[in-house]
Amino acid sequence: MAGTDRDRKLIAEGPAIILVEPQLGENIGMVARAMANFGLSELRLVKPRDGWPSDKARSVASKADHVIDGATVFEDLPSAIADLNYVFATTARERDGFKPVRGPVDAARELRTRFTAGEQTGILFGREKYGLFNEEVGLADEIVTFPVNPAFASLNIAQATLLMSYEWMKSGLERETDTAFSGPEITPAPKEQLHGLFAHLEAALDTRGYFRPLAKKPRMVDAVRAVLTRPGFTLAELKVLRGVVSSLDYFSPKEPRGAGYPARKEEADRAIHPEGSSALRETGDE
Repeated sequence: MAGTDRDRKLIAEGPAIILVEPQLGENIGMVARAMANFGLSELRLVKPRDGWPSDKARSVASKADHVIDGATVFEDLPSAIADLNYVFATTARERDGFKPVRGPVDAARELRTRFTAGEQTGILFGREKYGLFNEEVGLADEIVTFPVNPAFASLNIAQATLLMSYEWMKSGLERETDTAFSGPEITPAPKEQLHGLFAHLEAALDTRGYFRPLAKKPRMVDAVRAVLTRPGFTLAELKVLRGVVSSLDYFSPKEPRGAGYPARKEEADRAIHPEGSSALRETGDE
C-alpha cells in the first residue's frame, strides 16, 4: 500500500523492538517496515542467524532505511534488554509462571503510560519457528498475546510486530478511532432540491408506465421517496442524479443526447420557465 509522505518528519519514539535469533533477513526487513509504518525506529537483534547487516533485509524494508541503519546487534538477550525499565514478551501459547498477561490494546496503553513517564521499554519477539523459550519469557515483566484463532495461532514476526506497532501508535492518538485523513464533510441538500428530484423522477416514471396498476401508485411513490430520502444526498449529488434522470427521460437511441432539443425536454422547460423556453432551446441548454 503506497502513501509515504517524504516531507513529514520521521517519528522516533516508543518501545524498542527486540528480535531474538531471527532467521531470515527478509523477515527482519519486513519488521523494519512495520515499525516505520507506525512510528517505531529502535530495532535490536539478538544473534541474527544469517548475520548483520543484511542486504535482503534492506531490500524488503520498503525504504525504512533509518530502522535498518540504526539496528543494533547483541550476543544475548540479557544484554539486549539491560537498559530497559519494562519489557513485554510476545507469545501465542500459554506459559507456566506468574506473569500478568495482556492483549495488545492494554499492553500498548501500558507501554504508552511508561513511555510518557520517561521509562525505557521494549517488546520481545521470538524465533520464526519456535518463538521465545520459557527462560527468555522469564526475563520479561509481562506477557502480551493476540486474540487469534486457536486452531491457527501462529504469526510470523513481521505480523506480530505490525499488530503491536499499530496498537502503540493508536494509543497515542487523541481518539483511538482517529485516522490519518478523513472524507469530506457532508451537508445534506435543501429539501426543495430533493423534492425537485422526486417530481422529476416521478414524472419520468409516469411517462413510461412504471406505476402499474394505477391504484398502487401512491404506495409506489412512497417507496421511491423513502429510498431517495435515506442517503442524505448533497446538492452536488442531486445534480448528478437529475442529470441521469434527464438523460433517461428526455433522450433515447433514436434521439440521443446532442442530437437536438427533445419535445419532452421542451415541455418540461416551458413548465418551469414559461417565458424562457425558446431562449433555452436556442442556447441548447439541457
